[in-house]
Amino acid sequence: MSESVAITAKGLTKHFGDLTAVDSVDLEIPEAAIYGFLGPNGSGKSTAIRMLCGLLTPSSGEVEVLGYQVPGQAEQVKREIGYMTQKFSLYEDLTVAENLKFLATVYGVPGKELSKTIDGALERYWLNEQRHQFAATLSGGQKQRLALAGATLHRPRLLILDEPTSAVDPQSRRDFWDILFGLAEDGTTVLVSSHYMDEAERCHRLAILNKGRLVAEGRPRDLISEIDAGVVEIETSSPRAARDCLEGIDGVQSVAQLGARLHALTDKNLAEPAKLIREALNEAEVEAEVTAVTANLEDVFVVATRPNRKDGEPGHAA
Repeated sequence: MSESVAITAKGLTKHFGDLTAVDSVDLEIPEAAIYGFLGPNGSGKSTAIRMLCGLLTPSSGEVEVLGYQVPGQAEQVKREIGYMTQKFSLYEDLTVAENLKFLATVYGVPGKELSKTIDGALERYWLNEQRHQFAATLSGGQKQRLALAGATLHRPRLLILDEPTSAVDPQSRRDFWDILFGLAEDGTTVLVSSHYMDEAERCHRLAILNKGRLVAEGRPRDLISEIDAGVVEIETSSPRAARDCLEGIDGVQSVAQLGARLHALTDKNLAEPAKLIREALNEAEVEAEVTAVTANLEDVFVVATRPNRKDGEPGHAA
């Protein structure tokens, strides 16, 4: 991953009337990295990304993208980006090759390079066999790869992906991410918003937004190791009774059920969180195996976006 910076944002803010969609966000995004945006619905992820790539004018703040100032030089930025939306937006009544030819023409690919560019995209995105197939007949994963091929025909320095894998199977998602890693290795900076924790863990860095504020930022492994909570796993044949018992205990922030297991998040300052939970369950006569475990990214997300979290406290899920 490059040490150079592709995007810098200071005090990035967007108001829609009385609604503040993005509130004083500071970011520094490395070049040639996959940078993820994670957050609940309505957290400001898409709004922030659109401002960063010059598609939406900020209400206030300073943004520099690929050496250009936004919004002043937004048109220059737009020529350097590829954009892929959640919804498939290419022409379903055109073939795969026809869609790519149309987009290459729009992007201004020279005529003498047209065939080579399209052939290269078909090869890179595993679409050779579908060259003459109408886009409407493609599977979800094939449509996804076609959309990505179209977004990168002009070799953009910055690629924007807005929840790109929401409608495809797990294997197609893994294949898609293999392609993204290849693009990053070739020097492309990738911004991606996602609701999938396994995808977020694949990013080089993450920004977690909540109610328009940046509440956590960093490498996934650092966010996990520096989580502001203890994590306790409970295995029991009575998960409902265990959960009812624990949700009222001082020091327990939240309890989530995962099959027959429960994940409890506890206050960071508790010396022995597993002991606290074990004693509470014993007193309630709930049989369980209780173990302190390492956090995962979902735990980080819950801690960073919990309702009682102090506003305006960005950092490592603190």
